[in-house]
Amino acid sequence: MKVYRLSLCSLSVLFLLASVRANDVTVQASGRDYHIQPIPFNQVQVHDVFWTDRLETSRNVTIPYAFEKCEETDRISNFEKAAGILEGPFEGTHFNDSDVYKVMEGAAYSLQVAPDRMMRLYLDQLIRIMGAAQWEDGYLFTFYSVPERQPESRWTNISWIHEQYCMGHMYEAAVAHYQVTGERTFLDIALKNADLICEVFNENGRTDPPGHQEIEIGLCKLYRVTGDEKYLKQARFFLDQRGRQGNRGPDGKGGLYGQYGQDHIPVIEQTHAVGHSVRAAYLYTGMADVAALTGDMAYVKAIDTIWNDVVDTKLYITGGIGAAGGHEGFGGAYELPNRTAYCETCASVANVLWNHRMFLMRGDGKYMDVLERTLYNATLSGISLEGDRFFYPNVLESSGHERSPWFGCACCPSNVARFIPSVPGFIYAQKDQDLYVNLYIAGNAEIALPDNTVTIRQETQYPWQGDVRITVEPEKASSFAILTRIPGWAQNQPVPSDLYQYMEQKDASVDIRVNGSPIGAPIEKGYVQIRRTWKKGDTIDLRFPMPVRRVLSHENITTNKGKVALERGPVVYCLEGPDNENQVLDIYIPDEATIESHYHPDLLRGVVTLSGMARTAKRTLDGKVVPHSERPFMAIPYYAWAHRGRAEMTVWPGRTPEGARPKPADTLTYVSQTTASYVHVSLDAIKDQTIPTSSRDTSGLQLDFWPHKGVTEWIQFEWPEKHTLSKLKIYWFDDSDTGACRLPESWRILYRDAAGDFQPVANKVPYARELDRFNEVTFEPVETDAIKVEIELQDEWAAGVQEVVIE
Repeated sequence: MKVYRLSLCSLSVLFLLASVRANDVTVQASGRDYHIQPIPFNQVQVHDVFWTDRLETSRNVTIPYAFEKCEETDRISNFEKAAGILEGPFEGTHFNDSDVYKVMEGAAYSLQVAPDRMMRLYLDQLIRIMGAAQWEDGYLFTFYSVPERQPESRWTNISWIHEQYCMGHMYEAAVAHYQVTGERTFLDIALKNADLICEVFNENGRTDPPGHQEIEIGLCKLYRVTGDEKYLKQARFFLDQRGRQGNRGPDGKGGLYGQYGQDHIPVIEQTHAVGHSVRAAYLYTGMADVAALTGDMAYVKAIDTIWNDVVDTKLYITGGIGAAGGHEGFGGAYELPNRTAYCETCASVANVLWNHRMFLMRGDGKYMDVLERTLYNATLSGISLEGDRFFYPNVLESSGHERSPWFGCACCPSNVARFIPSVPGFIYAQKDQDLYVNLYIAGNAEIALPDNTVTIRQETQYPWQGDVRITVEPEKASSFAILTRIPGWAQNQPVPSDLYQYMEQKDASVDIRVNGSPIGAPIEKGYVQIRRTWKKGDTIDLRFPMPVRRVLSHENITTNKGKVALERGPVVYCLEGPDNENQVLDIYIPDEATIESHYHPDLLRGVVTLSGMARTAKRTLDGKVVPHSERPFMAIPYYAWAHRGRAEMTVWPGRTPEGARPKPADTLTYVSQTTASYVHVSLDAIKDQTIPTSSRDTSGLQLDFWPHKGVTEWIQFEWPEKHTLSKLKIYWFDDSDTGACRLPESWRILYRDAAGDFQPVANKVPYARELDRFNEVTFEPVETDAIKVEIELQDEWAAGVQEVVIE
């Protein structure tokens, strides 16, 4: 799919727009920066069994598709209206500009890999339109420019309108475009805007920090490409405004945005990852950049501590971050639910960026371990194999999800569009005469050392096989070091903490040979350093054993009690319905079960699957959970799920019967035909016999009536024959902390009489409305084939039900 188009009106004025020229800038490199420097993506060519298809799909499908969606949803026409080319109101979400910039950044990266004349012309057209849309003083934000410029409105709602967030993405896109094309047109637009930012936000002007972090990263990139220190100072200024007493709210606490926006205390005093996870990870990335460029170790100390907090207590096995959907952010320590995991795709991208910066700063392989885990699992799950369907949250357990073609808030699709083409830039790095091989991806790179140029070539089938051959081709024989990363998973450590561990310790020896001869170099900070005089044709061979590994989680992650995860190499696996008789939640895999791996070239574009014999669990009428039946299972890579229709999925199947979600016992509630006046989330959840830990527990799903308020809803249970009934128990759902469901105003039970009409039961006790427990009502026995529960909602709130028991 390749679609590049703009309105005919836009095309007709391109020649006029071409006359818009920005001021000249002096482009130079800055001095101080990260001790280790990445080898830019444009110096790396990928020819890989896994990543080549991903990169080609991004270039041929995702980026053109994202541009097409930006046109369909008026994201681009907003710029045309701001430029005076079209007329009409602003359309869409206020921060839609950012999506256009992110796709442009991805397009620029893609052009470096594979020149595309039509994409290049399309970018040129967009940039000219943006130049015409920019105000004379440098302001560029279409929400306050359409249908007419509104200078009195700008900067009036920084906490939510996201002007600076959009501008930060503009800076990143402009720098990428300049680096790839050598043209300064877009860069000059960005610099003119950044100059305005510096004039408006300073100690003598506006001091409120951005509502959504991102501009700090973009300003550091402008500094790197121009050498102008005012951009670096501005990035630092924005960081230092967070949590300042002068910016506190009316109550003197929590800053302007509180913990949600990491504005509760100064950033250098923060020790825990809190609030919105994308904002947080962009903040930590910006702090790393400013620390590297200024040498200020206070930022480093803070993000070191925060990184440990995440990896020790808040990281999903997939590398995803952000457990809570209500604020799209971090939960408490060890709060890692599977079924309601948020793990926003943008947060996974940001987690990769943050960990890459930490590696460049510290040179420790543990950061690349987290990056690799996030890259192959949480991040890739966010985009379909076809490249045109997307996840916003990425759950680890599901009763049936599917990716979407786009979102009203399309931050995740556009972020993936810019991220995938940048992956080659994570493979290699350099520090003086030392070359780092961080990721095992087949292809080659040309790396300039201080006194030599070296071509590195990788041959591998990673992540499906553990054999890697690195061929070294220096222009001249010389002495330097090559540091090859030994992944944590190959050292019996799934993550660099005790948050997860392998059930069994395997032989962690890695076979490393230089020119066919084994070497015994030690592993230091996750790397084996090989320093010698290298000559053309020298080889390094690595062999990483790739057994199937069972992963157990820390005992404080209560949602994983009695469960096990499977992985092989860097890839985390899941069980999905199409491979497992359409049911996986009731499966448990005993410790003694043998698990084999097989490569299937025609399944999901080529994957290694895991298979073996499992058992199912069932609940008995007396409430016990017991083994039920034996059946084969197959697991696929987590990133590849949800490509074959809606179905059950789990990353954490049971290890014991109690760890599975057992098939319910044949109770009256379970065998009934159940209907409701309205269903939000799940009707089956109220009879799955999963007892919640509290009314706010969402790990087992619930039935709620959101967004209905102030009305009477009902749930009905019917049977083919009559039963004598005298008791009903109901467990209310209430998400007061994060959502819109509260206890109902009232409720009652009705039964169907012989005439087919519903009559109230004669209840013996009041209809209780209490949290965190079953509310039991006994009533005079009735013989009936149907029970109805009527629920009157509060005027301002919805209501919900966790579980119903009828006796």
